[in-house]
Amino acid sequence: MKNFADSVKKFIVSEDGPTAVEYAVMMALIIVVCIGTVTSIGTNAKAKFEEVKTALS
Repeated sequence: MKNFADSVKKFIVSEDGPTAVEYAVMMALIIVVCIGTVTSIGTNAKAKFEEVKTALS
């Protein structure tokens, strides 16, 4: 049981856990920004194609 308690204590004190969480949060934010950017570009492209279609008609 003492061995388990020591391993839990080492895990809590270790810097690896919080660093991994910070990287995961940064990655999630980057993904959200990328999705928003692609959506915005897609919407603008669709509007431009509709404008060109209307002009050619």
